[in-house]
Order: sequence, then C-alpha cells, then structure tokens
Amino acid sequence: MRHRIEGRNFGREADPRRLMMRNLVKSIIDHGRITTTLAKAKEMRRFVERVITYGKKNTVHARRLAYSVLGDRDLVKKVFDEIAPAMNDRNGGYTRVLKAGFRKGDSAPLAIIEFVVETAKPETKPKKDKIKAKDLAK
Repeated sequence: MRHRIEGRNFGREADPRRLMMRNLVKSIIDHGRITTTLAKAKEMRRFVERVITYGKKNTVHARRLAYSVLGDRDLVKKVFDEIAPAMNDRNGGYTRVLKAGFRKGDSAPLAIIEFVVETAKPETKPKKDKIKAKDLAK
C-alpha cells in the first residue's frame, strides 16, 4: 500500500529521478513552456513553484537554495530578476498544466507546462501566405 508516500518514481532510482526533475525545471525556466508527459509535468510543478517562491524572497539564502536546485547562475539570475517579479502579486499557482493529447509512439498522455504570467514575449515567426487552389487556377 502507498499510504503517505509522496511523489512519483517514474521507474528510476533516486539520483536519475532527481536529475530528470532538475533538467525539466531548468528547461521550463529557460524556455517558459515545455511539452512533456502529464505525470512529469505534474511532478515538476512542485519544484518550479518552490524555486519561484525562493525568487520572491530575494535574499542571499534564497539564491543559494535556488542554485542548489538549478545549478546554473544564469538561470538563478533569470528567476530572481525576470520571473519572480512578474509573479509578485500571486500566492502560488505560478504554472499551468494543459493536456496535449497522446504521444504517437507509446500513447503516453502529453502535457504542456507553462508559466501563468507571460514573463518574456515569445518570438513569433512571420506568417506565410497560404496559396489557395482558386489562386492557382488563374
């Protein structure tokens, strides 16, 4: 029985599981939105929100705690300078998990995890003009 057992195992030992979560947290802070499996997104949300809460405190100790999770000074700086100030008026719930269908290979449920508040404007690609069949007939 799983009474009072917290978290998911993902069929991995503790160290590979910790590294996987760390990489996912680093990716979402770097890119703002990532696509992964639903279970990984739900589990990762705990760590992302904890790091953003550290960023809102903005103390030396909070920076060290965030660095212990992220392991990258540039990402820590991004959390404390860009992401956390944008979330300053929120008390938790910094991320949203959107279901995104199923993966083709193994039918695993996919999810998109993103920040609720838009921190940086995403780069938009210029739209291509669509050629319609009636235009080709002319």
